[in-house]
Amino acid sequence: MDLFFQQLLNGLTLGSLYALIAVGYTVVYGIVQIINFAHGEVFMIGAFGALATWTVLFQGQTSLWVLPVMIIGAVAASVVVAVLMERVAYRPLRHAPRLAPLITAIGISVFLQEAIRLFYPGAKSAMPFPRIDIVTGAALQLGPLTVRRSAIFTIGSLIVCAALLWYFINRTKLGRGMLAVSQDKDTARLMGINVDRIIAVAFALGAALAGVAGVAQGLQNNNIDFFMGFLAGLKAFTAAVLGGIGNIMGAVLGGLVLGVVEAMAVQFIPGTFGGSPWKDVWAFALLIIVLVFRPQGLLGARVVDRA
Repeated sequence: MDLFFQQLLNGLTLGSLYALIAVGYTVVYGIVQIINFAHGEVFMIGAFGALATWTVLFQGQTSLWVLPVMIIGAVAASVVVAVLMERVAYRPLRHAPRLAPLITAIGISVFLQEAIRLFYPGAKSAMPFPRIDIVTGAALQLGPLTVRRSAIFTIGSLIVCAALLWYFINRTKLGRGMLAVSQDKDTARLMGINVDRIIAVAFALGAALAGVAGVAQGLQNNNIDFFMGFLAGLKAFTAAVLGGIGNIMGAVLGGLVLGVVEAMAVQFIPGTFGGSPWKDVWAFALLIIVLVFRPQGLLGARVVDRA
């Protein structure tokens, strides 16, 4: 039983990371109905933004006060890349067939990977991520459970970010503008809403969450690399589909479920089909099962009714 709860905690930690990235997919899809497959690279850019901030400003420092500045650096790097991506690559294709932005997203993904690999010093191999004492220190022992401090940071980040996002969308003027644009862009434009601005804000919000996730990943693994966004992006997209694409709370639930399934499969599936080499197989097998029996996702995809 102790092993079960330990794996549950590990799964919730991994799932919180997936959920942070998946919400970014969901916010963008809810507004413009495109799948931004370059979002995983925005997550990767956030991790390198945090590393660059630490290297330039705080190299050698491991105190707690360094962490908020690293998060700001990660979010700034992710947001700048995402907003430029929307303006340069996606906006001209807004009325093109859906296949065009999808192919463009794949091209941007490869471009960002290669840009970091070629131009960030030392990024051709895995790079050590700064250790922050209060987050990467010795694990806490809560009875039979071993709780890593980085796990607390990751789960806490998801809770705080999800709460702030809910408040922003449902309680602010700009957030209500996002809801209006997601329902009907043409009517929202007639009501005086700047649709281009709302779409840029959606990309920025998703990128900000991806930047926080990049910091969380670096603190958990103690290293980052230019390829880290590829698989994480696929898992986050899987989580968004599991929960119901376009449904923010569904993306959170999908991420948590995916993380728990991976952790449990690694530990409790015996024989040839168990262990860490098979965790990705079980994650995508779960996606296939959900799509077959509940294609709208666990909480249902967001469907807009138009008169």
